[in-house]
Amino acid sequence: MKVLVIGGGAREHALCRSLSLDPEVTALHCAPGNAGTAEVAESHPVDALDGAAVARLATELEAGLVVVGPEAPLVAGVADAVRNAGIPCFGPSKEAAELEGSKAFAKDVMAAANVPTARSYVCTTPEQVDEALDAFGPPYVVKDDGLAAGKGVVVTDDLAAAREHGIACGRVVIEEFLDGPEVSLFAITDGETVLPLQPAQDFKRALDGDEGPNTGGMGAYSPLPWADPKLVDEVLETVLQPTVDELRRRGTPFAGLLYAGLAITRRGVRVIEFNARFGDPETQVVLARLRTPLAGVLLAAAEGNLAELPPLAWRDDAAVTVVVASHNYPDTPRTGDPIEGLDEVAAQDGPDAYVLHAGTRLETGRGDGGDTVVSAGGRVLSVTATGKDLTQARERAYTALGRIRLAGSQHRTDIARTASGASEG
Repeated sequence: MKVLVIGGGAREHALCRSLSLDPEVTALHCAPGNAGTAEVAESHPVDALDGAAVARLATELEAGLVVVGPEAPLVAGVADAVRNAGIPCFGPSKEAAELEGSKAFAKDVMAAANVPTARSYVCTTPEQVDEALDAFGPPYVVKDDGLAAGKGVVVTDDLAAAREHGIACGRVVIEEFLDGPEVSLFAITDGETVLPLQPAQDFKRALDGDEGPNTGGMGAYSPLPWADPKLVDEVLETVLQPTVDELRRRGTPFAGLLYAGLAITRRGVRVIEFNARFGDPETQVVLARLRTPLAGVLLAAAEGNLAELPPLAWRDDAAVTVVVASHNYPDTPRTGDPIEGLDEVAAQDGPDAYVLHAGTRLETGRGDGGDTVVSAGGRVLSVTATGKDLTQARERAYTALGRIRLAGSQHRTDIARTASGASEG
């Protein structure tokens, strides 16, 4: 089949990489893509938020499947436009994507489905913000109700900072702090059948030791050796299936990728948030471990045939990804810096380690007159590696990362360190 992937980050590069390895995929396209996706898919300039333009491109390409990567196009209804053009699309409708588009909506769905989550208040005035902060006390958890590219959440002991963020958001969800380790669990669903993937853990804070501001994610690993082996089955039964059933009951069935951000608390599993798409950077490690060809699974979800698929097959390997970010990320990042060492990683570390592009672009005529890959965003690259265990995967990822040169760049040095048993050095 011909497949069109919408988006231009490392998540989309990971999707394109997996799809390019699928023998059923005869042609692969990405719009708008980046310098990395261009190596495995044909790039097309398109406004990913313009449903009509995306549907028109899919029609022109005679795509048999469209995969919408980022959240903003889903919330804007791009998947609906593609389906209305008669083309199978992996991604929820605009109405169902409100599960990520509005945290207040997600809380309402969870309450109706009896899904365990943090107690919360939805606030729209400074007075309500003050009351909610006072009710819960520190640490304060303040979440912008709408989309914020993974950076709309403030967790702080500073009452003034929490209040400032809450009032600035306009409509905000303030909730109790959930203790315990966090887990990301993806599930592919056609609106009825729910197919959970393998869990992963990501690292949201910018600096080592989970210090610094929240980001879109600085790294991830899978599997989770410390997690209960029954975790996936428990989350399927208490979180994923009830949520999908509730959305179908409401007449807004959710077909696509349902992402549950979870806290493993002393009182059990609690949902921190839902996303309506593959997470970044968790996708990079989850897909690295998936043995089943990807295209057929996504098409089955798009066409409502998931129940007919055999169980997913997984590699025993572990996977680690480390994000290389631009200078000054997550504030206004510096862009346009040349990236060196990508060829060295490909030559010396592949296939066990590879680079997935996020914020990159090709600049023509720079340096020796050829094309140069330059930074074009906050998170620039995801250096991903697999190994027999987390220790080996982690070593391979950081060895490959050491070959990359990007002026002013930053990365965490402790991704998967505790889980792998690595030393603090």
